[in-house]
Amino acid sequence: MTDSVPADQVGAARPGPADPAAWLTLPDVAERLDLTISKVHQMIRDRELVAVRRDGVRRIPADLVANKTVLKHLPGVLNLLADAGYDDEEALTWLYTPDPTLPGGSPAVALAGDQAREVKRRAQALGF
Repeated sequence: MTDSVPADQVGAARPGPADPAAWLTLPDVAERLDLTISKVHQMIRDRELVAVRRDGVRRIPADLVANKTVLKHLPGVLNLLADAGYDDEEALTWLYTPDPTLPGGSPAVALAGDQAREVKRRAQALGF
């Protein structure tokens, strides 16, 4: 799916198209969603959210947590990507890879808009 990350860069903040503009730590997400930290961990296990390590800390892209909710179609897309064999890091890379054919320029941005079904369709096509 994607090339492996060199061992010296695993968990390091890497600049590039696969990084969102802002990150939230798990306690920040719990506060924003008015949930316990254990519920946030459960949401990650259930693929309702995606978290990756950056600078040794698990973080979630801030724009995937809109206002006081998770983006409506995010869990479906994450499950489709997992079914296609993507791990969390690869799913994050796919969500933030520039795509000029989508409004906003990436699946993550389009997922927040009126093109969420198109993003889901593209994620589903990866499994074939």
